[in-house]
Amino acid sequence: MRIALTYNLRLSDSEDEAEFDTQETVNTLASAIERLGHRLERFEVSGPASRTVARLEAYSPDLIFNIAEGRRGRFREAFYPALFEELGFAYTGSDAYALAVTLDKQLTKLVLSKHGIRTPGWQFVEKLNELKAEDLRFPVIIKPNFEGSSKGITQDSVAETLEQAREKVSQALARYPAGVLVEEFISGTDITVPYLAAVQNDHDGVLSPTEYDIDPAAIAGRKYAIYDYELKTKKENAVKVRAPAKIPPKVAEEMRTMSTKIFQALDCRDLGRIDFRLSDAGVPYFLEINALPSLEPGAGIYAAAALEGVHLDGVVNAIIQSAARRYKIKDGKRQGKPARKTGPLRVGFTYNVKRVKPALDGQAVEDSEAEYDSPTTLQAIREAIASWGHEVVDLEATAELPSVLASTPLDIVFNIAEGFKGRNRESQVPAMLELLDIPYTGSDPATLSIALDKALAKKIVRQAGIHTPNFQLMHTGKERLNKEFTSFPLMVKPVAEGSSKGVVSKSVCHNEVELREVVKEIVTKYQQPALIEEYIGGREFTVGLLGERRPRVLPPMEIVFLDKGDKTPIYSFEHKLDWTDRIRYDAPAKLEPALLEKLRAAARGSFMALGCRDVARIDFRMDDKGRIYFIECNPLPGLTPGWSDLVLIAQGAGMDYRGLIGEIMAPAIRRYKEREARRAADESALMKLAMEKAAHEKAAMADEKPGSVSVTGSGSGSSSSGGEGPVRMDMKAH
Repeated sequence: MRIALTYNLRLSDSEDEAEFDTQETVNTLASAIERLGHRLERFEVSGPASRTVARLEAYSPDLIFNIAEGRRGRFREAFYPALFEELGFAYTGSDAYALAVTLDKQLTKLVLSKHGIRTPGWQFVEKLNELKAEDLRFPVIIKPNFEGSSKGITQDSVAETLEQAREKVSQALARYPAGVLVEEFISGTDITVPYLAAVQNDHDGVLSPTEYDIDPAAIAGRKYAIYDYELKTKKENAVKVRAPAKIPPKVAEEMRTMSTKIFQALDCRDLGRIDFRLSDAGVPYFLEINALPSLEPGAGIYAAAALEGVHLDGVVNAIIQSAARRYKIKDGKRQGKPARKTGPLRVGFTYNVKRVKPALDGQAVEDSEAEYDSPTTLQAIREAIASWGHEVVDLEATAELPSVLASTPLDIVFNIAEGFKGRNRESQVPAMLELLDIPYTGSDPATLSIALDKALAKKIVRQAGIHTPNFQLMHTGKERLNKEFTSFPLMVKPVAEGSSKGVVSKSVCHNEVELREVVKEIVTKYQQPALIEEYIGGREFTVGLLGERRPRVLPPMEIVFLDKGDKTPIYSFEHKLDWTDRIRYDAPAKLEPALLEKLRAAARGSFMALGCRDVARIDFRMDDKGRIYFIECNPLPGLTPGWSDLVLIAQGAGMDYRGLIGEIMAPAIRRYKEREARRAADESALMKLAMEKAAHEKAAMADEKPGSVSVTGSGSGSSSSGGEGPVRMDMKAH
């Protein structure tokens, strides 16, 4: 199977990350999954959830092995399972509801009280004035209600008097304002009971009780025998797990029976762990349950499973197999779930190859294939797609592409084809794919055509309330200059080119004679109108966006011009050929929060106004008054590793090249799955109609009894009313 391992990586010893997993734990689980013969992809989920979603969609796993704790809030453990449910992915462990309930200690106790489970007396407190500790038996222990890993539990957590209880509850609420649990302290021993649903034993997967074997030196001088946060973290080497626990067989049996009832009552799946306190009198009390227990090396679940002959790889396999059975996954496929394809996809890769290298030769510029991609870039994209486990099918965008597409089985297409000619050239391949109903990456034909026409794009963006420089189109260079241009300099560029084609140092014109000369050159060379626009002096930025309806705006990149003697700098074709000594890229840009937010808002607004999808890079200028001006949008941006603007922006945001390609690909995979779901629904509806029709026909035939004859006549064979009409005569067949 293709398995995604989702986790939060512990990067510090802070209490905030106490429930996260160490690199050792992640490596241990990853190695076990790979030894079991599965393909594995690691997903550290502490970043934006949108990135996790995109990467999961790109990888399209058969199963998610989830150990992610979530970062904050009372429902943090439930966050990722709920997300997986929404995305339609199978995953290990309990669902969001069970995880939300079990993280809430007081709610868990309320649920279990209805099932007759013994717990210490307790009270949940959100405000100090709610405390009624006099109703409890002292001493009491104060603990956070929504935390695990012994967080907030120390020797000072125990109160022996009402006054101490008030003081300690007040302190605890200051740290854990979501609420604390005040619980009667049971003198005795901490016992845990692990659970592996796939283990076949007499207790439905409930394993033998285990206990903590603590080095006496580590707890010398302690008044209360509790497994607290210090032992859990700072002195973990002094603690070992003993399996089975040294308790009477009758007590062990009682605890396993109680645990079975608890796991069933709370609907825990695949794995879990229950913490008990065994009193000095030998009476077990339920303390709490962890439906997302630790799988770090040496954890109690391994020690208890070993007693059943199941060791580390076996524990991991038991979790996987339990989830696979629940989701009816066989050989990597979910039975009865045709609408949700997981696993590798057949990805078509449409492109144009750059065979003529862009160059400057004196005043002459060779840029005929500047927008095309080099074999090196194509190979990098190819490898990035394949690294997500998909099959890549090369489809060069030549005149033969329509027939090749029609005859090649594909799931999706990763499109970077620029097309050959005309202002609709970038939309040519997407239009073919739409005709063939093949999902593809990037914007649709309408957006690609509009965005390539810089004048049309500016009109739309301006209507959305975003500043653009004043502009005008010239078809010959002889047209009258618009009155809104009150002064020079003015910019001149081709209206429908990308990759800064036609944007050179002389594109900034300082008088009308220069302007008309440049316009004539552009019209002649590029066979299209020239765009004249107001020159906006100031800082230049380019912003990358990823996503669909609510795009994620990556941190902007600033193009810093190094030649201070140039009073009208532009990001030109020359710069893109050789930028090292003329410009500097600051990724991310150094911006004050208010200006950064204005730039992000302008980028998002432009993206949505133009109807962009999946990916785009948008260029802006900011004048000395902080006004943001839209320059142009590229919904088919370059992807050359270490060179293209979008790649540099992604690097500045901490995203590697493989991750960038995966995020661009993910929405197309999602659209592919939605299409498959629609097709499956249509097939199901047609099947239902066919069955209903067959049943109707069968019922109609049953109404015709064998040997019956219908006769139409009059006279003696007429009805008693004397009118004409049918007469039905039943005769036995001889």
